[in-house]
Amino acid sequence: MNRVSSVLRIAVVATAFWGVLAVAAFAGPADQPNPTDKLKNLEFREIGPATMGGRIDDFAVVEGNPNIVFVGVASGGVWKTTNNGATWEPVFDKEGVSTIGGIAIAPSDPSVVWVGTGEPNNRQSSSWGDGAYKSLDAGKTWQKMGLGATHHIGRVVIHPKNPDVVYVAALGHLWGPNAERGVYKTTDGGKTWAQVLKINEDTGVIDIAMDPESPDTLYAAAYERRRTPYGFNGGGTDGAIYKTTDGGATWKKLTKGLPYENGGDTGRIGLDIYRKDPNIVYALVQHEKGGIYRSARCGWIPITICGFGCWAHRCITPRTAERRSRRSA
Repeated sequence: MNRVSSVLRIAVVATAFWGVLAVAAFAGPADQPNPTDKLKNLEFREIGPATMGGRIDDFAVVEGNPNIVFVGVASGGVWKTTNNGATWEPVFDKEGVSTIGGIAIAPSDPSVVWVGTGEPNNRQSSSWGDGAYKSLDAGKTWQKMGLGATHHIGRVVIHPKNPDVVYVAALGHLWGPNAERGVYKTTDGGKTWAQVLKINEDTGVIDIAMDPESPDTLYAAAYERRRTPYGFNGGGTDGAIYKTTDGGATWKKLTKGLPYENGGDTGRIGLDIYRKDPNIVYALVQHEKGGIYRSARCGWIPITICGFGCWAHRCITPRTAERRSRRSA
């Protein structure tokens, strides 16, 4: 009897189980819960910037009104604020590229703004640009002014009194050699360009600094680099600081006191001039003996030595320059 009862119980349970499966199999979509219902109350939130769009490559400030700032982003175009950063407006979204290398505002006319396209950093994700752009209405509209084959522009500097005189630091192609590298100059607002400094097809120029009191005096930082799918070469024997005192007609390679004076590979170089005393120039040099160097009457003197691994662009303020001058003295 007990055996019969057990068999009946098993039969009942089995029948119920298969009945549930049958109902589930033939149930319509309306009878089943939607898995996405559990997600309907979730909202996306920003957790970046954590990609290449978040890299800031350059910025420029209207000196007569420092509430106005232009910022160039690695692959996010140009942004402008007129209220000291409380709000920002994209002003370069209609142009052919969104990768920015350098920005400059004409000191004599803040409505004249230049943008050099092509991020100057060396990531596999770095995008190339299509030359230089100029705005005559403070960023409302832009004109493409050539230099498309340069691909990557590291810096733009403008004559303090003549906005038609502009210098561009052209890095050239990241993934291969090309001739369009070095320093380019225009004296007619970008209608024509002259390549006033060329090192070779593997070495471009990453930075330029102009003497504000004597604008025909400029310093240029030559930089040899090459990206491949499997690695990166970020230096060479042709990297160096060059100086002109005649507006780019002639250049002299500076070596005395600098870390590459006795050879070795030189990487990226950042330059800045102390405007209160333009005889004081600072250079951050990637080299085995690299670091921060300061110009002196007898050449260059080291301020900080940190080897080849350190690099960051520096801006020199009167306070920092005077403090470092006292230390070096």
